[in-house]
Amino acid sequence: MNRKAAQYLRVSTDAQTTDNQRLELYRYCERQGWKNVHTYEDNGISGSTADRPALKEMLGDASRGRFDVLVVWKVDRLARSTVDLLRILQELKSHGVDFVSSTQAIDTTTSYGKMVFTFLGAIAEFERETIVERVRSGLNRARADGVRLGRPRVAIDIKAAMRMRDHEDMGYKQIARALGVPRTTVYRTLRAIPKTSMA
Repeated sequence: MNRKAAQYLRVSTDAQTTDNQRLELYRYCERQGWKNVHTYEDNGISGSTADRPALKEMLGDASRGRFDVLVVWKVDRLARSTVDLLRILQELKSHGVDFVSSTQAIDTTTSYGKMVFTFLGAIAEFERETIVERVRSGLNRARADGVRLGRPRVAIDIKAAMRMRDHEDMGYKQIARALGVPRTTVYRTLRAIPKTSMA
């Protein structure tokens, strides 16, 4: 089957090169008899962020049916966590695009690869549940130790804030900017204090 293949390449720093990835993926596609139609490349960008120009372009082209299979050198080129990887693979799958890691046993064009994909889903779910449990456990421990949770309260010069509101007719946003504090802090402080006729 003469499938249309796209490659996704990524390196974390500008000092690195994608040349080895590119050569490996082109050779892989040739061995499979797939036609190379496009290469997407992110340079100097961490795999932990979804804000990658080439990644976004690739997913957009996948939705438009511009290729049938996406090939990467290793899965960590596409995503750093199982959860993120699964999210991307599910999006590709929804557009009818298969996924292949040329150096690893992941190839959703095969029955074995589909099984690995299912296994990844189970791992991702386990990761999510583990993170939730750790956060919940940490919060409970902190509360038991008497730790106050949430943002620390910001000190505010109440007299200055009242003067700006009552005599300079400034709004909460202007007062916050003048005092260098969040607008919500100004609002929370002044809403309970009636206007005065300070001299």
